[in-house]
Amino acid sequence: MKKQFLLSAVLCLSLTAFGQKVHQLASPSGNIRISVELTDQIQYDVTQGNQTLMDNCVIGLETANHQLGIHPKLNKVVRQNVNEELTPIVPLKFSTITNRYNQLLLKFKGGYSVEFRAFDDGFAYRFLTDLKGEQEIMNEILRLNFVDDCLLHLQQPDGFKTSYEEEYRHQTSSEWKNSNRMALLPLLASTPKGDKILMSETNLTDYPAMFLKNDGQGGITAVFPRLPLEFGEDGDRSLKILKEANCIARTAGKRSYPWRYFVITDDDRKLIENTLSYRLAEKNVIENTSWIKPGLASWEWWNGATPYGPDVDFKAGCNLDTYKYFIDFASHYGVEYIVMDEGWAMNTRNPYKPNPSVDIHELIRYGKEKNVGIVLWLTWLTVENHFDLFETFEKWGVKGVKIDFMDRSDQWMVNFYERVAHEAAKHHLFVDFHGAFKPAGLEYKYPNVLSYEGVRGMEQMGGCRPDNSVYFPFIRNAVGAMDYTPGAMLSMQPEVYHSERPNSASIGTRAYQMALFVLFETGLQMMADNPTLYYRNDECTRFITQVPQTWDETIALEAKAGEYAIVAKRKGEQWYIGGMTNNRERERVFNISLDFLQEGKNYLMTSFEDGINADHQAMDYRKQEQSLKKGNHITVRLARNGGFAAVIR
Repeated sequence: MKKQFLLSAVLCLSLTAFGQKVHQLASPSGNIRISVELTDQIQYDVTQGNQTLMDNCVIGLETANHQLGIHPKLNKVVRQNVNEELTPIVPLKFSTITNRYNQLLLKFKGGYSVEFRAFDDGFAYRFLTDLKGEQEIMNEILRLNFVDDCLLHLQQPDGFKTSYEEEYRHQTSSEWKNSNRMALLPLLASTPKGDKILMSETNLTDYPAMFLKNDGQGGITAVFPRLPLEFGEDGDRSLKILKEANCIARTAGKRSYPWRYFVITDDDRKLIENTLSYRLAEKNVIENTSWIKPGLASWEWWNGATPYGPDVDFKAGCNLDTYKYFIDFASHYGVEYIVMDEGWAMNTRNPYKPNPSVDIHELIRYGKEKNVGIVLWLTWLTVENHFDLFETFEKWGVKGVKIDFMDRSDQWMVNFYERVAHEAAKHHLFVDFHGAFKPAGLEYKYPNVLSYEGVRGMEQMGGCRPDNSVYFPFIRNAVGAMDYTPGAMLSMQPEVYHSERPNSASIGTRAYQMALFVLFETGLQMMADNPTLYYRNDECTRFITQVPQTWDETIALEAKAGEYAIVAKRKGEQWYIGGMTNNRERERVFNISLDFLQEGKNYLMTSFEDGINADHQAMDYRKQEQSLKKGNHITVRLARNGGFAAVIR
């Protein structure tokens, strides 16, 4: 990683500093300020500009033998100013990221510290401990208080067992006060004045994921799944938890804990552009990353693995001929991978015995000949019971694995993710986690983790609606890679929607589906539909297959959380634009300036736009071409549940 690092440390060792009860920290621009007050507990307030957004927020950490944060006794104050350039291995937004922040480290008697960082687009804090031996963590205290009655955009699971695919609910802080339902991270809060606060976590390692619950007084408190101790049989995809510890984690006494971070902005576009999760995460530990190749993948499950037409003279299904057809399709359009879902092996429990009807070894050979890599689906339980499969798959020539049905985020399962990432990296395999919790930093420590599901994507068929998906650029995708599985060629408006595999369809217009390839960020982007339909819609397929998965620059042009997003992204000298909107009755019209183009150059834009009847017949689109220069304006019209997709060369 190329890195320029400017560090100035001020050690405040005077008795006067130790006696202070309030410690101030401002972002480099001074716009965001955190005021930390030490009373009988550790409290903080957060201000943006002249407005206080959060006050009397309390943090602490309870171990079996210590109450960290209760009656804190300050030992030392360390302040740092940091300005560095970071280069992501898998750049989902920017190929170079400026990491500039001011830091306040409060060291307390009793072997613990709290570290705050203030950025111009948010802030973060974490605990650090310097205790002996292994510690039992009983609870981590977080009490979060918004000054105003905010509108919360959140997912609420029925319990700690969840695949993070719940639909967003929208309720005020005061409305949530009367609910016992938990919420997942990330969570987005909208203040009455239009400010946005996006909360999540990163650098999650050897520790359970955080959930949130109302405290009964309009505030928010943290809750965590307990550490599982004993498991029982629960089919071929999971295990039942039979016994739990009374703690949430058992971990080293000397360590840093996950960052709790908050993106703060009065401009919704900045939520899309933010990179706080990456800036706070642990840095890459893989020495040689040249083998990690993000890319596009053709996937057979959603479309039922049933190509058809005059060129299909074989019985389609889970067999060698069908998968060779998928490989030929991928090779024709320059698609890097195919994903082979359930059925490639004789059964889900044994990853070493391929289905003879499929002949995985012949497919790997054939794919190599066609320059198409093979990705294999597995249940997490099979991986756990056969952890040497990574070595075997490397010998076979497999490129990556899609691991499914974890559906938990307790400490044991968080550690499973990291063990998988580490072992897969040893054997040059990338990982796509399905049935997964949200990204929380592992993908930067191990950049062979290319994507996570943890999203209500197109697998939900009619349960996947633009009204919900339009929040993703502002919430779920704003914290990391997202495997949504776009690419439907059968498009419908919600009032006429009907779909069953193998004739799978999506809600939203054709231009909307194409725009998702630009808008949604992932290191492994899926083409979910049938090769037959992609061949029949060649001009759309050629656009989709040229959209990169990594980017040099991202500019959100127009954005309002839950309503619309129009984003421009650059790869080299080419720009792509993707736009999406919700189920508003009337079309939305935007006048977009192309000031981001390079001066003195002539450009050609090829665009795919909603047709005049797309509000009723979602298949209606039009392709246009026009010459452009820097400073020109274009008109973007979005039908309800519509989209806009373009490439500018």
